[in-house]
Amino acid sequence: MELNNIKRVYLIGIGGIGMSGLARYFYHLGCVVCGYDKTHTSLTEALHNEGICIVYEDLKDSIPMSFQSPDEGTLIIYTPAIPKDSAILNYFRESGFELYKRSQVLGIISKGMFTIAVAGTHGKTTTSCMIAHILKDSGKDCSAFLGGISSNYQTNVLYGQNDIVVVEADEYDRSFLTLHPNIAIITSMDADHLDIYGDHSKLEESFLLFASQLKQGGTLIYRQGLPLNNGFTYAMNDNAQAMATNVRIEEGSFFFDFNDGKVSIPNIRMGIAGLHNVENATAAIEAALHVDVDPDAIREALGSFKGVKRRFEYIIKTSETIFIDDYAHHPEELRAAISSVRKLYPEKKLTVIFQPHLFTRTRDFADGFAEVLSMADETILLDIYPARELPIEGVTSEMILNKMTLANKRKLGKQECIDTIRNEKPELLLTVGAGDIDAMVQPLKSALENV
Repeated sequence: MELNNIKRVYLIGIGGIGMSGLARYFYHLGCVVCGYDKTHTSLTEALHNEGICIVYEDLKDSIPMSFQSPDEGTLIIYTPAIPKDSAILNYFRESGFELYKRSQVLGIISKGMFTIAVAGTHGKTTTSCMIAHILKDSGKDCSAFLGGISSNYQTNVLYGQNDIVVVEADEYDRSFLTLHPNIAIITSMDADHLDIYGDHSKLEESFLLFASQLKQGGTLIYRQGLPLNNGFTYAMNDNAQAMATNVRIEEGSFFFDFNDGKVSIPNIRMGIAGLHNVENATAAIEAALHVDVDPDAIREALGSFKGVKRRFEYIIKTSETIFIDDYAHHPEELRAAISSVRKLYPEKKLTVIFQPHLFTRTRDFADGFAEVLSMADETILLDIYPARELPIEGVTSEMILNKMTLANKRKLGKQECIDTIRNEKPELLLTVGAGDIDAMVQPLKSALENV
């Protein structure tokens, strides 16, 4: 498939964060873009308002006439999360179309470009957004395909005037192995997606393969302590080649100093909160230095970086009430979010609302979830969000609840949870999860504000 030949694009699962970025990219190029998704969301509504046709019924009759026959100008993209019995998916397969995964299309787009690819079981979305913002804000410029909505640009795809592209590299289904970056960043390799990989060692093997796919003369940047070599290490307060030190909170903002043995950048103020984001910023700085961004411009850009939607995002920030929403859905992500909230607001009582994501992840990490959620003063658990999975007998939110050592813990339904927050008005609230808990954010905000 040659990029210049593409005139029509159909995306099966267009509402996903990565798929929607591709939809916007091809629409920007002037292609006819259509797609299917089973769920109507604010993101699909935004795509519709931008001029992209979306259907919500999985019927082959809903496919436009212009996509009825395969040709070199028609590209069909699908997400592995689409069920194998999807009528639209099988229509294209049975009609002789060649179907491409999102990751394969990213490989086609980035071929011939200077590619900065950010991978990791957590941290990759914020880190890739940081890098893209540094390059944009400094005037270096780039295109970018991001795994979240950038709060600076209100989109998940950026268009540049040069040949630099920043890509979030997804380890799910080994998707990132379609990329051959000039700079590869690996933020973490914690056990995850065991429904795909089977065990942690197979996941690590995939990351090692990804690291080996650097273009000749490329650079690997990875977090100190990961089982990698022949690269450039980074960490916070650790013996790495690039380090964030003197980390501190002043007037509600995180500050730190950067040093990689060649370049020192003192007194960096972060535009977003979180100890984990200081470490993410250390990787982003090193990547920016490798493409010759001025250190002072890097400092300025990090100060103006507003973060990513649902990544440690302040919903309410007043003297009486703090409400933060985060995408965390793995025990280590939860640990990072809860620890950062604790450091910022040590005197406030912390209430956490968590929606587990996937039955397999709940089963595999129930002990870890229970340990981390017990760090709160109060935890409310919601039902498991199944996403692509069918229920597993005996795997419920109670599996986590029963293992928690915290006394103040409850399992509630969504409306019951909103009503509880309205009645109890917690002073410090953290919502976490990767399912549809984001749809509760505005009702919870209204409940806290008595609207």
